[in-house]
Amino acid sequence: MNLREQFPLLASDPGIHYLDSGASSQVPQAVLDAVHTFETAQRANVHRGVHRLAEAATAAYEGARYEIAAFFSGRRDEIVLTSGTTAAINLVAHSFGDGLKPGDEIVITEIEHHSNIVPWQMLRDRRGLVLKALPVTVEGRIDLSALDGMVTKKTKLIALAHCSNVTGAVADLAKVVAAAKAVGAAVLVDGAQRVPHGPLDIPALGVDFYAFSGHKMYAPHGIGVLWGKRERLEAMPPFLGGGDMIRHVTIEKTTYAPPPTRFEAGTPNISGAIGLGAACRWMSGLDWKAIAQEEMRLTGRVLDGLAKVPGARVVGPLGLQQRIGVVSFALGQAHPHDVAQILDRHGVACRGGHHCAEPLMDRFDLMGTTRASIAPYTEDADIDALLEGVDEARRLLG
Repeated sequence: MNLREQFPLLASDPGIHYLDSGASSQVPQAVLDAVHTFETAQRANVHRGVHRLAEAATAAYEGARYEIAAFFSGRRDEIVLTSGTTAAINLVAHSFGDGLKPGDEIVITEIEHHSNIVPWQMLRDRRGLVLKALPVTVEGRIDLSALDGMVTKKTKLIALAHCSNVTGAVADLAKVVAAAKAVGAAVLVDGAQRVPHGPLDIPALGVDFYAFSGHKMYAPHGIGVLWGKRERLEAMPPFLGGGDMIRHVTIEKTTYAPPPTRFEAGTPNISGAIGLGAACRWMSGLDWKAIAQEEMRLTGRVLDGLAKVPGARVVGPLGLQQRIGVVSFALGQAHPHDVAQILDRHGVACRGGHHCAEPLMDRFDLMGTTRASIAPYTEDADIDALLEGVDEARRLLG
């Protein structure tokens, strides 16, 4: 069975050319089966019950946490389950940010998704901080030559994307970590676009926090992870209060559970977590070296094809080094929504707009781009349909 056949939505209709995995991936049957098993044979709340269904649900939920930790070479107590990358970053902005004082500095970049900009602006306004942004090069990469001038002894956190959701560029995290550690600052990485592309040893990166979402890595929506160094998590107060994040409650005082439970108030997304654990298990069985080679071959086809289209402008690296299979382009003065709708006539699902990265669009003087994102189930037929659709869009909108 080839990879496409493992995804029911894609297997059911060969006319669907799904190139919007950067927004949400498709879900393989193995993950759907795991969620179905929970919902039909184990459904109960976790942690509090002693009946057999509750115990089965708890075992499945915590088992998923172990699966996630193992896939990313972490420990179970470093895996905080959230609703997604946005929630994970907001958690850090509140809990880690609670220890910052007026005049402290946070460094982000112009390439960030809004979810890695807005929480820091809110924290800046709440705590009287200074927010700086590293610029972006003409190739769509973070300009790390600006680190020396931006990072100071007042810097407490550097927050950046591992891979851009617009340009596909992969950041050189080692340089960022070195600059941060030189002044005692923490590093948070938005890994939402990196995690769908294979196993990752998060602790080896040297960062303090790593956030990602399940819906981009073949799991259900509404589930994600904040990985945090144990010592960082232990030093942080909880973000939300309520059931399960407590150790003991009186009317006068509450003591909190240790991480990760401290940060998981309320009934969690149990089936989502089980689905994410199953996605990690499914991903562990794939040949990621071969997949990476195929993804780059297909990315090269997209880049080469767009280079032949009059008026097409790729926003991001034109080569295949230090990038993932995310290709964004403008087509003359055409609105990206119009381009995406014409592509849809060819069965091609792409994203059109600013991709929640308006500062980056301002940097390149664009209203938005059309974005194609490649996944393990992408095939040559998908790229053929994309390029045919782009050619029609050029003729109709040019």
